[in-house]
Amino acid sequence: MLRKVGGSDQVGTMTGRIVAFDRARTFITLLVVIHHSVVNFTHFGNGDRMRWLGFDLVVLFNDSFFMAFMFLISGLFVHDSLTRHGAGGYLRRRAWRLGIPLLVSIFVLIPIAYYASFLRYHMPGTTDFNYFHYWGRMITTGPWPSGQSWFLWVLLVFDVIAAAIWMTAPKILGALGRLIGALRSRPVVAFAAFVVVSVVSYLPMHVWFGDGAWFEPGHYPFPVQTSRILLYPAYFFTGVGIGVISLRVGILAENGEVAKRWATWLAFAVLLFGLLLLLVFAHHNWIENVAAPPLWWRTAYGTAFAVFSAAMAFTVPTISLRLSRASLWLLDAMQPSAYGIFLFHYMFIIWLQYFVYDPAWPAGIKAAIVFAVTLGGSWLLTVLLRRIPLVARTI
Repeated sequence: MLRKVGGSDQVGTMTGRIVAFDRARTFITLLVVIHHSVVNFTHFGNGDRMRWLGFDLVVLFNDSFFMAFMFLISGLFVHDSLTRHGAGGYLRRRAWRLGIPLLVSIFVLIPIAYYASFLRYHMPGTTDFNYFHYWGRMITTGPWPSGQSWFLWVLLVFDVIAAAIWMTAPKILGALGRLIGALRSRPVVAFAAFVVVSVVSYLPMHVWFGDGAWFEPGHYPFPVQTSRILLYPAYFFTGVGIGVISLRVGILAENGEVAKRWATWLAFAVLLFGLLLLLVFAHHNWIENVAAPPLWWRTAYGTAFAVFSAAMAFTVPTISLRLSRASLWLLDAMQPSAYGIFLFHYMFIIWLQYFVYDPAWPAGIKAAIVFAVTLGGSWLLTVLLRRIPLVARTI
């Protein structure tokens, strides 16, 4: 339930929830939909023949922080849930919320989505167009893409590790929480420490593997970006540590020192994104071997990437906290359906990109159609499915 603050129409808090973090999570879901809607119309994506450089900037901006941030914000609520439900109860709830959607996604939703790509690249008369034949070959021999569902299996693994730590060495989580909580009145030190965590967990893997490599076990749909194998757990368990102390009084408290400096984090994020753009420009214009840039460039780019990601991890929640008493109708309306939108949007996007591929429309028109129909369609589908009590418990 929403309650009004001071008799105004502004949204304050939800019973048992913190509006700012719900909005931050919903905002990232919206960015995911935007990201996947425009990536096919970028020079980077090399998909549709109609492209716009501005979409490359959108993809660069999103990809440089938003998945790591999703793990961070997912970790915020782990400790409280473990405390209330115990490790067994916690894992049962996570299996229901993550495991079942993961199975539905990889066996149903993703095959339906990628059937559009199969039809695009297999002309009539060259193959069997029976969907079940296509599905069977995907499952048995591959390739078996994961779409957005890779996030679910990785998050589920992190949840299992967190529960194992809780059962065997609970003092570790407590110590992590106290360490982070001690920095709540020292925002600059807190940011510097998180920058170190971000750089250390990302830069070596980035320099060694590059950002294009994915770790994929066989043909199964359980990939993870190799350069971020350490970055994602670092952000997740930082979130777990933040959540050890009540979110209302800890380092991300609404009136805390970190939240008060939202403009500083925003300015720093803008500065770092500018540096990323400069490095990308240098890569394409000043470096002879674009396919294998020198070590100095990979180190500079990896460092800028990690620091930008850290800056956005401070920027998004603190701006959300700053606006917690403002009315943000789109995010508030999306919030109950955000998880479902995340699960279903890939089906809409792939098929819509298939339908708009042939017309010679500008990239902006194509992307706008894909985004609007995807958001509306996945949102409506979620609302309809949530009328089924068993589905509502899951998404």
